[in-house]
Amino acid sequence: MRSQEQANRELIRLRVLLVVLASMLTALLAVMWMVQVVNASTYTRSLDKQSIRRIRLPGIRGSIYDRNGVCLAGNNPNYCVALYIEELRVPGKWDNTIDKIETIINDMSSEFGIEREVSRKDIATHIRRRLPLPFLAWKNISETFISQIKESDTPLQGIDIYVEPVRIYPEGNLASHIIGYVGRNKPAQNTKTPYHYYLPEMEGKAGIEKQFNSLLTGTAGGKLIRVDASGFKHDDKFEKDSKPGTDIKLTIDSRIQRLAEQSLHGVRGACVIVDPRNGDILALATSPSFDLSKFTPSIPTKYWRELNNDKRLPLFNRAISGAYAPGSIFKPIVAIAALESKAIKPDTEYDCPGYFKLGNSTFHCWKRSGHGTIDVRKALEQSCNVFFFNTGQECGYERIYYMAAAVGLGYKTGIPLPGEVSGLLPNNAWKQQKYHDSWRSGDTCNLSIGQGALAVTPIQMALYVAAIANGGTLYHPRLILQQGAKASTQHRWTPGKVANQLNWSMLTLETVRGGMFDVVNAPTGSGKRLRIPGLMMAGKTGTAEVGPRHNRRKNTWMIMFAPYTNPRYAISMVVEDGISGGITVAPRLRHLMLGIQQLKGKEKTG
Repeated sequence: MRSQEQANRELIRLRVLLVVLASMLTALLAVMWMVQVVNASTYTRSLDKQSIRRIRLPGIRGSIYDRNGVCLAGNNPNYCVALYIEELRVPGKWDNTIDKIETIINDMSSEFGIEREVSRKDIATHIRRRLPLPFLAWKNISETFISQIKESDTPLQGIDIYVEPVRIYPEGNLASHIIGYVGRNKPAQNTKTPYHYYLPEMEGKAGIEKQFNSLLTGTAGGKLIRVDASGFKHDDKFEKDSKPGTDIKLTIDSRIQRLAEQSLHGVRGACVIVDPRNGDILALATSPSFDLSKFTPSIPTKYWRELNNDKRLPLFNRAISGAYAPGSIFKPIVAIAALESKAIKPDTEYDCPGYFKLGNSTFHCWKRSGHGTIDVRKALEQSCNVFFFNTGQECGYERIYYMAAAVGLGYKTGIPLPGEVSGLLPNNAWKQQKYHDSWRSGDTCNLSIGQGALAVTPIQMALYVAAIANGGTLYHPRLILQQGAKASTQHRWTPGKVANQLNWSMLTLETVRGGMFDVVNAPTGSGKRLRIPGLMMAGKTGTAEVGPRHNRRKNTWMIMFAPYTNPRYAISMVVEDGISGGITVAPRLRHLMLGIQQLKGKEKTG
């Protein structure tokens, strides 16, 4: 009886156990069904996230052309061997990972017979500063090396061929201050669709490259790569194609730009050439210059240090950022202000004994023996200080100030380049603020000959002489001709944007332009060294003393336009530490104009 009862109890236990096991199995099957069927897509996406890496691909940077379609800045592919360090990471200290990377590099160097280019320090620096980016173990590799890597029987874990676009400059260092340079840039993280790796791209750091960086950069794309647990890359596919940046065409004529740069060889200075018919910048040269090729793919620290320590300031764009006392090239403005205000007439004469007395002060002419009695046209030809001292006192500084402001002095021209300065056009308010003193007659004397606190830029002077050349129209400087498609094709002449219509009388223009004609063409003209047989030109020389009395230096100038009738070129040139505008600058401008003449001759015969 007892054994029967015991058997029944064991049977009940067995049945309960079977029910429990069946319930557990049912629950397990239900969970598996939920995971593998109901939520399969969710877990698949989670797995993909763990095995797929998103890589940001920068767009190809837009090119920069001159007005005739000559490429000034373009791109070349630079093939590199890239190692994805995060995929190759070894547990423990970073030294373990560095050891593994070194082993891989040494093995590849031995297998493919290529010399190692990076050090252990380079690897450590990359891990510390740029871990999410691919580590470029070899750059600018040959097609043979690429083929060997792709045909290798050994799986190359965490290794890929990366094409790095490199900025190239087909015309060498031409127009380096206009073009500017690029450096590496790491884009900001995208929070909506974050990338695991950001391949480096170029960012403009100066010049057009900086000013139009967003336009030139283009639109980035993306690539997906699938890796296994060991980090080996199985396949990749493009998620979104990158788009190239926009091309830009400049108003610069590369042939004239080269001539302008050659005319400044061996000196510190600047030259700006403007088309007086529309304000197009045909050349904008600064000397000394710098080597554009050394900035790509990245500038060596040693060369960057050399540039910044060079006392000649090769990175400084003197054409738009250099503010200089203009000296006598300011005198045409004084003459125009006086003639337009009727303070003097074209036949007004003053006697120049070699000095000008103002109270207890004496202001000297550059010619200590004096020029005798001369009128305004002769005074421009001879650059007589005494005549303009008298004219300034008769006219008054306010009229001179407003005329100078009307031709753009004291203001930025608005050329689309970073770093432009406005110079300084002083007046009573400025002097009150700066020195807590009122404007005096002696200040007017200094202003009348382009000295004192007055400071101008070469581009301002080029636009001002262009206004004299074209009869009184001040143009905005135009540096960009075209953006986008077909920027490499030739461009026809188009009208410019007027900044100010000056409405000078014909009598004023004839008098001032006549004096500037004599500067070049009269036997005693201060700019006679510019003269070229068969080419009628007009100009004005200038010499401005700068620096402390015990260490005086001279900045030498000349402004000019040519041909005298129907001008096509308006030019300003400044040379630091020269002798005089007539001796230092005029011969350089002559060389420049001879070169331009030859270009035009070839165009006609071609």
